[in-house]
Amino acid sequence: MAEGRRGLWYGFAAYGMWGLFPLFWPLLEPAGAADILANRMVWSMVAVALMLLVQRRWAWIRPLLAQPRRLALSALAAAVISVNWGVYIWSVNSGHVVETSLGYFINPLVTIGFGVLVLRERLGRAQWAAVGIGAAAVAVLTIGYGRLPWIALTLALSFATYGLLKKRVALGGLESFALESAAMFPFALAFLGYLAVRGQGSFGRVVPGEYGWGHSWLLILSGVITAVPLMCFGAAAVRVPLTTLGLLQYLAPVFQFLIGVAVFHEEMPPARWAGFALVWVALVVLTFDALRRVRADRAATARARARAAASRPGDAVPPAAEPTAVTG
Repeated sequence: MAEGRRGLWYGFAAYGMWGLFPLFWPLLEPAGAADILANRMVWSMVAVALMLLVQRRWAWIRPLLAQPRRLALSALAAAVISVNWGVYIWSVNSGHVVETSLGYFINPLVTIGFGVLVLRERLGRAQWAAVGIGAAAVAVLTIGYGRLPWIALTLALSFATYGLLKKRVALGGLESFALESAAMFPFALAFLGYLAVRGQGSFGRVVPGEYGWGHSWLLILSGVITAVPLMCFGAAAVRVPLTTLGLLQYLAPVFQFLIGVAVFHEEMPPARWAGFALVWVALVVLTFDALRRVRADRAATARARARAAASRPGDAVPPAAEPTAVTG
């Protein structure tokens, strides 16, 4: 029970920090999104290398070097998450925080679509209903924005693609992040060198009214705040059920939405409220369907264990003596 509570707090910490990111990126202005992104990549590599060094988790590297397919998929995942990060940073610093939250709200719906199109998974009626409601929401939001909500769609598609690639690579959270950071590091470092030669980089520059050493420290901090939520997420993933993590993931876009509306005072005309309401309805349908499936799976598992025990009379254990088997 104590481990479960600790895992829940780790999950809250991870998704809470991800949800508060819109408050951090504006602190790095007037640096451009590309400059911020490159610094985030470089300092993420430094942070994750220090984490691996402290934990002495190097044994996975040598076997992985002999698997070019997994290395290629990891490099592709790094490229996709770079797009996600870049669009996210630019959107937040350009006043589109609410639309970024929309991207992560509709991400589960896009993931379901990938499951059907790529993995050939079969959907239940509730899942089809949620996808249909989500499609209607995008149509309503397109009318409300006067354009396709490309920021939200780019974030949702890129993150769903990233999740699909990570599923294929099948590495632990810290290890996969280290591999992706290593893939991005040389390109990011080269870009920062290019900016420095042209006198356009912000790291290490002191320009009164624009940049100072405080700005450089914030750029370094961007790597730390990228790595720390990931550590919390990894700690939560091994302590709480996947369904709990699935529910906690909505914390981040909820925080982002509230920050966009209450802190940055972004406009929310009726059409946008209607579109977001449809998205939330779709997520409620998905959530209840997921919980129903979990309960059904647990009941089926309990029945299977009871039948197995009954078929072995000599080994059977009275039901009252095995509560941990059912709850586990």
